[in-house]
Amino acid sequence: MGVQLGDVVPRKEISLEELRGKVIAIDAMNTLYQFLSIIRQRDGEPLKDSKGRVTSHLSGLFYRTANLIGLGIWPVFVFDGEPPKLKSRTLKERRTIRAEAERAYKEALEAGDIVEARKQAQRAARLTKEMAGEAMELLRRMGVAYIQAPGEGEAQAARLVQLGDAWAVASQDFDSLLFGAPVLVRNVAITGRRKMPGKDVYAEITPEFIELQEMLKKFEIDRRGLIAVGILVGTDYNRGVKGIGPKKALKLVKEHGSIEEIIRAGVAGEFDVDPLEVEKIFLNPNVTNDYELKWSDPDPDGIKEFLCEEHDFSESRVQTGIDRLFKGARTRMQESLEKWLG
Repeated sequence: MGVQLGDVVPRKEISLEELRGKVIAIDAMNTLYQFLSIIRQRDGEPLKDSKGRVTSHLSGLFYRTANLIGLGIWPVFVFDGEPPKLKSRTLKERRTIRAEAERAYKEALEAGDIVEARKQAQRAARLTKEMAGEAMELLRRMGVAYIQAPGEGEAQAARLVQLGDAWAVASQDFDSLLFGAPVLVRNVAITGRRKMPGKDVYAEITPEFIELQEMLKKFEIDRRGLIAVGILVGTDYNRGVKGIGPKKALKLVKEHGSIEEIIRAGVAGEFDVDPLEVEKIFLNPNVTNDYELKWSDPDPDGIKEFLCEEHDFSESRVQTGIDRLFKGARTRMQESLEKWLG
């Protein structure tokens, strides 16, 4: 879910072509959840192989990533490690929501309500450790860089951008901004025509660009102030304060500064956990500087063995994806050679 700042965060549309030649640190778990939610059959059933194993995440990961690389974009997927203890409540609530959605999904199917069934199926999307492991194995065979973060994936992705090893974080959530990501791009892996949740309406989804310093300048706050806004409205580590939305939170921060000053002024009401502990998570996240970003040529036989032989993917479609991977690899090699010669 992440911090709910969508109502106040300024963003501008960009095209995927504008990301050509750039390294993008992708929040892997967030992206895989999107694939599991979106890539489904009409009645909400996820894609499965002949053994009944879910493959929606693998389908999205392979074809969307191949498309990005074919466009000259260089993704590095960052996987979550151990979550902070304060996140345990959120994770428990998410499990409860998924269980309720699974029951509602079955009831809708029995009632013949396909629209409701698909809606509930999307809410019930479940990403397991096994699925994450499958995703890493597929990326390895595709020759795509990935990192196992020690803590939150978005925090590690933000660190890559801070160190200059990536140009932007790609995630649907805004949390990476609180972790200090200089640039966030949204809708990178889910561009195209998409059905709006709960509506029989389709919309064109385009990438969005958000620059941290530009946003802070517009809000007239600093990063600690932005973290305070997040804490007031709620994060993965706290519920937020009742009756305070993004606009009111921003007003309080502009008047008082940090979350510490807001507490001292007594203007925010009650917090469910110590807000200063939440602030520490964002200011001093569990990340590492000891990592290696390594891309390599794709392994066509390995990809086909994994997707076609093991999970029943169409060999002709997979070959198209492999061709895009090689196209991107050749483009990167050419660009690297030109930089070396120039």
